[in-house]
Amino acid sequence: MKKNLIELWGDLVDLKDLILAIVICSVTTMGSFFLAPAGDTTKQLFFGLGGAVLGFVISTVLIKPKRTVIEEEED
Repeated sequence: MKKNLIELWGDLVDLKDLILAIVICSVTTMGSFFLAPAGDTTKQLFFGLGGAVLGFVISTVLIKPKRTVIEEEED
């Protein structure tokens, strides 16, 4: 089965995993942003940043790396 891999910043990523990570981070960022008090832009900023970090953590737990690393010893 051929995967849909695209090159992103010099690395190959699965398109499905990339879209899933973008959706997770967008939902947690915007959800946290809208939880902040409406008139306080500073809290909105920090809630949004916290949501982005939360989305990153969730993405790293759910999406496992598919890279195979082979170490070779030099003689």
